[in-house]
Amino acid sequence: MKNRNSMLSYMPFFIFSAFCGGNSLKVVPAFLASLFIFVSIGYSQPSWVTRSIGDADLVAVYFLSANRGFVAGDDGFLASSTDGGKTWSKASLRTDETINEIYFRNDNNGYLVAGRLMFITRDGGRSWQETRIFRAADFAGTSPEFNSIRFANKNNGYVIGSVIKRSGSEEVVVDSLLMVTADGGDTWSRVPLPTRSELFHLHFEGDSRGWIVGDKGVILGSTDGGSSWSIQRTNVTRTLFSIDFANEKLGVAVGGGGTILRTEDGGNSWQPAASANTYTLKRVSFADDKTVWAVGHSGVILRSSNRGLTWEPQTSGTRADLYGLFMSKKFGGAVGEKGTVVTFQR
Repeated sequence: MKNRNSMLSYMPFFIFSAFCGGNSLKVVPAFLASLFIFVSIGYSQPSWVTRSIGDADLVAVYFLSANRGFVAGDDGFLASSTDGGKTWSKASLRTDETINEIYFRNDNNGYLVAGRLMFITRDGGRSWQETRIFRAADFAGTSPEFNSIRFANKNNGYVIGSVIKRSGSEEVVVDSLLMVTADGGDTWSRVPLPTRSELFHLHFEGDSRGWIVGDKGVILGSTDGGSSWSIQRTNVTRTLFSIDFANEKLGVAVGGGGTILRTEDGGNSWQPAASANTYTLKRVSFADDKTVWAVGHSGVILRSSNRGLTWEPQTSGTRADLYGLFMSKKFGGAVGEKGTVVTFQR
């Protein structure tokens, strides 16, 4: 802004020179052209571009860089892009389970959770292999359903979800689920939790601090690397679908009916944030320590530039329900129903 104002202050001089004859006439068009470009760049705004890449509902999205990203969803659908989401190439996982989340620990090591299955990659998503993290005997008469995965560091990882009991064509959640590994994913064990609610999303900040959100407004917190968990008071009963933290203190959780909760003390207390939106929000993501994004039903995209205190709607270009979100400071994307992919570039 300072540079733009200083350039504008010289504009009368060049206009005056144009009427004085001589070679200064040649300066005016060149200067005005450069001025137009400069002002246009200064006032340019970030935008969302909507595309459709098929009929399957997309649930998960993850970008390794501004160019390389992944989307996934119903019926085992998985696709990757190397041009920032302009084009996508479909991959085969040999499963028809819904892929609920994509997560990369680094550029090479990534994970997918789909139903009761997990797939891993060690080559940046070029190939995926199925891996089992439980024994059928551990869930006699029931089965696990994996919704989210995170690693706190190279060795310590976590998978959350629910335990399902099938009765005919119906599925009933009978317990919550947390599986942990301390050896980089070679072996996994189940950790008991102080709730039986279905769990949807988790986040770790550093090696020790972790949070999980789920049904009926539940938020669980851990300060010992996931060895033990306690319920954090939210005073809401709406399902919470997603949680993200900018640091160990500042966090935001979103859920049903436009619910937005924020904390500035690591979850010891949660307060509602100001937003006029009433549509269910499915994902939230910090782009930096001040900017937060959230997406949800009916194409809703919200942005906060003040650490989640207040939220403003953005133009998404779609009315499709949005289920997945990945944001960084300069790029990101959201995905949703009927193959909807919305990419962001600053």
